[in-house]
Amino acid sequence: MTATNKAVFLDRDGVLNAEIGHYVWRPEEFQVLPDVPAALQRLHAAGYRLIVVTNQAGIAKGLYTRTDMDACHQKLQQACGGLIDAFYFAPGHPSVSQSLSRKPDSLMLEKAMARFGVDAAQCWLVGDRARDLQAAAKVGVRAILVGHEEPLTYEPRVENLAAATDLILGIGSV
Repeated sequence: MTATNKAVFLDRDGVLNAEIGHYVWRPEEFQVLPDVPAALQRLHAAGYRLIVVTNQAGIAKGLYTRTDMDACHQKLQQACGGLIDAFYFAPGHPSVSQSLSRKPDSLMLEKAMARFGVDAAQCWLVGDRARDLQAAAKVGVRAILVGHEEPLTYEPRVENLAAATDLILGIGSV
């Protein structure tokens, strides 16, 4: 396997940027978490593709547009030195439409895996919700739960992306 056959799929809100209690779509409210740029740099240096997979139901609800979301993603890319290889998003909401892209379904991951030719056995997903873990399981990708918001017993569970990066790179214990 070459380095390009592996990826880390990253949930957005609560993993890469601060969870603020409501939809995050204004760039001035979009706060990249302090540990994120260094963690992404370490993963990139280890040969992982970095792929964001995010549910964005506020688009279906008419609260914001794709352009608003893209502005937040641009802010994230700038904060992280442009290291993110791709952004996949699911704009639907169960009350408005059904979508296989929306986590816990796995279409976002499947599309990224096909596009980049990554091997599920060489990939990880870092998320903060049960639906993230479920999407990873559907495609055979190992997952790490970040934070303590989700009332779920799951291992491995770590504090933040920096700790998840330690596990992925074999510095911590899985």
